[in-house]
Amino acid sequence: MSDLLTSMQTALGLPTTPIPFTGEGALPSAFAVTELACASIATAGQAVAELIHQQTGRLPTLEVDRRLASFWFATSLRPVGWSVPPLWDPVAGDYATADGWIRLHTNAPHHRLAADKVLGTCIDRADMASKVARWNKAELEQAVVDAGGCAAQMRSWQAWQAHPQGLAVNAEPLAHFDDMSAASLEPWLGSVAQPLAGLKVLDLTRVLAGPIASRFLAGLGADVLRIDPPTWNEPGAVPEVTLGKRCARLDLHQPADRATFEALLKDADILLHGYRADALERLGYGAAQRRRLAPGLIDVSLNAYGWSGPWQHRRGFDSLVQMSSGIAEAGMAWKQADKPTPLPVQALDHGTGYLMAASAIVLLARRLADGRGGSARLSLARTAKLLIEAGTGDGAALRPEDEADQGLLVEQTPWGPAHRLQVPLKITGTPLQWALPATELGAHRPQW
Repeated sequence: MSDLLTSMQTALGLPTTPIPFTGEGALPSAFAVTELACASIATAGQAVAELIHQQTGRLPTLEVDRRLASFWFATSLRPVGWSVPPLWDPVAGDYATADGWIRLHTNAPHHRLAADKVLGTCIDRADMASKVARWNKAELEQAVVDAGGCAAQMRSWQAWQAHPQGLAVNAEPLAHFDDMSAASLEPWLGSVAQPLAGLKVLDLTRVLAGPIASRFLAGLGADVLRIDPPTWNEPGAVPEVTLGKRCARLDLHQPADRATFEALLKDADILLHGYRADALERLGYGAAQRRRLAPGLIDVSLNAYGWSGPWQHRRGFDSLVQMSSGIAEAGMAWKQADKPTPLPVQALDHGTGYLMAASAIVLLARRLADGRGGSARLSLARTAKLLIEAGTGDGAALRPEDEADQGLLVEQTPWGPAHRLQVPLKITGTPLQWALPATELGAHRPQW
């Protein structure tokens, strides 16, 4: 437990002081998922505490609740009289091939089309299963990836360790920091109660990891504007992750929308993005262009499989990285199951999300001290290595959730009223609280 926290603190250049995790019990898993949840949330909290210390001379105390941290790694939203749509497409999931297991990720329409292109149109899971069974896992993985889709065969940790991409990502730091050119020294506009007030966060991320980072920043007073393409939607994730944000749409292939985006970027303090490493480059917004448009920018990015090696541009998601890196295979052995056994929650997404938020705040503290922008890069696969090497979790079960775990406020969302679970992180004098309810993508205008 403390090893995970110490590794994160060291990677982010934070003091390696202990932070209390209150309560007891853990999510059932082959891995220390509850410890990962507590440590990543604690690290984000510590980054905030150090920022407050730097600006006021007062270091707030912190603590993280194990049960609430575990629950937030699944979902924090408790709808009243309505339901969040399922996160998964009906045919997404694990399938037996002729020589092992593969996971197909078909949530986005173009990823579903890619799978259909390779396998033929599938009407349901049974149809998909019969088609997949004729393939060799390595050949199907490659065929789907070549078609622009998302797939991952199940590998062991040992096989991943020997794989060129496993070797590459294992050699990367948990968070890779770079300094950028000096901009200008600007005063801290925040307060102890809202340490990120006055900061503009431009959020280009999707689904879970990046949006969890920006949700955390919004809860500390930042002005978060999320930008999506014209037709993108992810109904299973949006009510969970748009809390505290405004959400707009831009088409970066259209000149007028590009001009709007550039004006937004110029005024942004923090940019979060989770596109594949080459995607922004192809749109004309590579690292050099971003620095030119916004010299003091704090630029925090993530990808699935790491930033070096043959798969650095590969599409990927938490569930696929779990298959590639040996997590699903180890879970299968631990549970003595006959099929891949993933983590009980999307822990790589959530953990990496809090580490992204922590990295942004660490870079902000540096910028307040010396006026320089900076960048941080993280990946789901590198977070997976951290979790795997932390070993097994604590076996005791968590006490089940009850009404007392919910906050008192009613969140009025476009889908209906909801409660949020109480926040797992306590920072003395700095309550995490969100001014805006969750909202639909594209509900706002693209402006600060």
